[in-house]
Amino acid sequence: MSPQIGAAVDRMGISEGDLILEIGFDPSDCDEQLRSALATKCGSPLLDHESQEVVDHVILWWRDEDGDLVDELVDALTFLTEDGDIWVLNPKVGQPGHCEPGEIQDAAPTAGLTQTISFVAAPMWTSTRLVPRKSKK
Repeated sequence: MSPQIGAAVDRMGISEGDLILEIGFDPSDCDEQLRSALATKCGSPLLDHESQEVVDHVILWWRDEDGDLVDELVDALTFLTEDGDIWVLNPKVGQPGHCEPGEIQDAAPTAGLTQTISFVAAPMWTSTRLVPRKSKK
């Protein structure tokens, strides 16, 4: 595993025993090293779109042509634990499928999420962490 991938998995806050749902996987472009490192860190395979589990993290591989990001985020929220997060993985600038960061920034609050951090997670992918907004009591 490359140091960049290891550092990305650590920054994503993945822990042993966490459940991770993976959405938008495409073997033609998704980063296999990152996927493998995520599964190794949590100690179990990544769950796919057919899973009905409540998960700690959602990994959403998102490309410009993938449809409506708000709808995808709202669907992903239904699988999250109360303190879970969604990591939107977007192709880096200049790569096929890249969408502007503003698209993620605009979609997050509409879906009931807040954007926290963004960083390069793999050679061709940028990651953005979204967390559910806390309701005021």
